[in-house]
Amino acid sequence: MDISAYMAEVGLAARAAAVQVARSSTAVRNEVLLATARILDKARAELAEANRKDLEQGRANGLDEAMLDRLELTPARIDGMIAGLEQVAALPDPIGTITDMTYRPSGIQVGRMRVPLGVIGIIYESRPNVTVEAASLCLKSGNATILRGGSEAIHSNQAIADCLARGLAAAGLPQAAVQVVKTTDRAAVGELITMPQYVDVIVPRGGKGLIERISRDARVPVIKHLDGVCHVYIDAHADPEKALAVAVNAKTQRYGTCNTMETLLVDREIAEDILPLIASAFRDKSVELRGCEASRAVVADMLEATEDDWHAEYLAPILAVRVVDGLDGAIEHINRYSSQHTDSIITENYTRARRFITEVDSSSVMVNASTRFADGFEYGLGAEIGISTDKIHARGPVGLEGLTSQKYVVFGDGHVRT
Repeated sequence: MDISAYMAEVGLAARAAAVQVARSSTAVRNEVLLATARILDKARAELAEANRKDLEQGRANGLDEAMLDRLELTPARIDGMIAGLEQVAALPDPIGTITDMTYRPSGIQVGRMRVPLGVIGIIYESRPNVTVEAASLCLKSGNATILRGGSEAIHSNQAIADCLARGLAAAGLPQAAVQVVKTTDRAAVGELITMPQYVDVIVPRGGKGLIERISRDARVPVIKHLDGVCHVYIDAHADPEKALAVAVNAKTQRYGTCNTMETLLVDREIAEDILPLIASAFRDKSVELRGCEASRAVVADMLEATEDDWHAEYLAPILAVRVVDGLDGAIEHINRYSSQHTDSIITENYTRARRFITEVDSSSVMVNASTRFADGFEYGLGAEIGISTDKIHARGPVGLEGLTSQKYVVFGDGHVRT
């Protein structure tokens, strides 16, 4: 296969389809999602057979159990895909919304209208249910999409793509509105991220290595985050019960997510009182603690933290702990070491809370809440395509609105400029 020619063909078709998707009605786009849900339900046997091929190939290639688990399409995960399509169909449609209308001294009205981005390329690994998640969000927000899943899920992704194509056809939209790249050749990724004539934005969902490569090589804007080095700071004015509950939840509710706390900061004023309680709670959860000198002076069985620990995204039952000199010390540490994902303060002092949310430069900043809330569903976005720690366009959890842009609209009545 000539990869360059194939990807150009895919891009050209996506660009043409994007025009039709953008001008389609909410009802038509919702019908695509609901029709696809019905088709997936009827295609369970075909999906299971395609997934069996991927699992067999994965075992033959030596994939570990964690990867195989992510790859597997269980009946419950198919149920989840169906439910996800129905949920996205029920979300408000952002496209065409006009806001901020104001009269200017000239008499014209100026406002902003929300519009699709166009063609969105999404590159992801392992989990075939991402194919449905990504396609549904792109379609609902009026975009066409090119999906490049991991080679280990090629059969599953193609089976899901067939269901999406049939759903598009049922609603009268072009099948090229959702295209799953048919080749496992990695050169296809290189082509996808360097086709600005066809692709408007790239969203990578995968490991740090994948995202670093795409960020480095792309000639198309990228919505991404690299690390989730999230902090919880326990202020001297914190309620101890709240502090303990939030810290334990932020670390142990799930270990392998980008919004899991990786470093706990404690105000020096209360370190001797609260650190033993926190250490005991984490000991009960089998979490390894790595502390600074001041932390280890209070809790002797902590391991010694190194400079690398302040930068670490463990994604494991390991937690770095540091005693800091009040709010100034916490803000200084976070702005130096944070990946600008999610950081939280535990305090009953309103003034300190306001300083924290103003001065901490992260995409999500919280007061008296677990960092685990930092996702699209919990924020009321319905679903998310990913997290962005960039400062232009989308920041934080990226839902439907993050897959759109705005253009200015002007209304007049024969007005001319003098």
